[in-house]
Amino acid sequence: MGDETRVITQASVVERLSRDFYWYSPVLRELLDGKRADVVVQPVSTDEIRAVLRYCHAHDVPVTVRGAGTGNYGQSVPLAGGVLLDLQRMDRVLDISDDGVAECEPGARLGVLETTAREKGWELRCYPSTVVKASVGGFLGGGSGGIGSVAHGGLRDFNTVRAIEVVTMEAEPRVLMHEGEAVHDILHAWGSNGVMTRIWLALAPSVEWAQCAVSFRSFEAAFAFSEQIAVRSHWTKRLVTVFEWPIPSFFSPVRTLLREGEAAVFLMIAEAQRAKLEDAAMQANGNVTLSVAYGGLKSTPLLSDYTWNHTTLWAMKADPTWTYLQCGFDPARATEQLALLKTKYGADFLHHIEWMKNGAGVVFPAAIPVVRFSTAERLNEMIDYCRSIGVGVANPHVNHVEGGGRYREDNVQLQAKYRYDAKGLMNPGKMATFERREVTA
Repeated sequence: MGDETRVITQASVVERLSRDFYWYSPVLRELLDGKRADVVVQPVSTDEIRAVLRYCHAHDVPVTVRGAGTGNYGQSVPLAGGVLLDLQRMDRVLDISDDGVAECEPGARLGVLETTAREKGWELRCYPSTVVKASVGGFLGGGSGGIGSVAHGGLRDFNTVRAIEVVTMEAEPRVLMHEGEAVHDILHAWGSNGVMTRIWLALAPSVEWAQCAVSFRSFEAAFAFSEQIAVRSHWTKRLVTVFEWPIPSFFSPVRTLLREGEAAVFLMIAEAQRAKLEDAAMQANGNVTLSVAYGGLKSTPLLSDYTWNHTTLWAMKADPTWTYLQCGFDPARATEQLALLKTKYGADFLHHIEWMKNGAGVVFPAAIPVVRFSTAERLNEMIDYCRSIGVGVANPHVNHVEGGGRYREDNVQLQAKYRYDAKGLMNPGKMATFERREVTA
């Protein structure tokens, strides 16, 4: 490595860097507490990564890749010790092309990329609520969508990820380019089949945004209003989120913006459409409690800090027995499905809707409901019931790629692991369908 300060053995630092936000799940907390690497290595170049992987392959040392550690599923928690490859020092935004493609290193922070892109007339197509801290490589390795997905879909959709450069875990590690459909070999594989070293990410033309919050006396009214904004193409939007009461009561820093006992809708809408949105909200019997121009990620308040999986964090701060699920509703049956869940689980299942677009261009109600945890059996029963009424669930309480709902049915991630990591040393245990094979020349 040449710089001993980037090889870390101090126990407290190794333990901290061996964790992510898996404790959102009480199931994963029990499974992963205490797991840690033996050493942390912080490379600054592709050549250094190759050197580390070459050594680890020769000595059968496991390697776990870490981005910024903002994931929720234990993606970067080492199950078998070994080396934690921390990419935070490879953080450069290398270029933003005239046609809106960002080239960056995996440790580049999404917030920095968003700010840099907007200076050149572009912005991220989608980003998680952890945008300020999250890294580009971590988002591609373990994320799927977020703010902006209502217009642009998730990371898998619409050729958002243009190309990924990857280093393999072999006797002589190769540097390989994945472009077009080949990026899906690497996307959402939790760093289990290669190390991303360079990323090309398509951006969207920047928009002057506004932030709005609207309260409604019932969740049904809030949902109906959100749907007309989300699905109608004449609205230019970046965020459409709906919260059942008492979820808004958990948002203590913005409590004055919320009305007691009422559901809330948080939106990012084009500034040019803000007045029109206020009129639409009033016509729907909503009460506009915030309507301001958006000033970037340093805006106060920043409504996105209460959406997507930040919602779960605020709920857990209010009461640690809350956890969450990740659901997708049928747009034609959503009202019925929401009612069935409320009838069955009542106050133990609080609705939190995030509207997003799928790869076919259909805008639908995704959801990150806040659910009361008592036992793993009760949680699994909720998941089973959701699926029985046609609500898809990506289970956030499992610690392998296949179980979380973003695993490709064509097995391209698994096949890439066999090609690039036949010994199974990359993040071992995180791809459940992998079986170690004898390595041949």
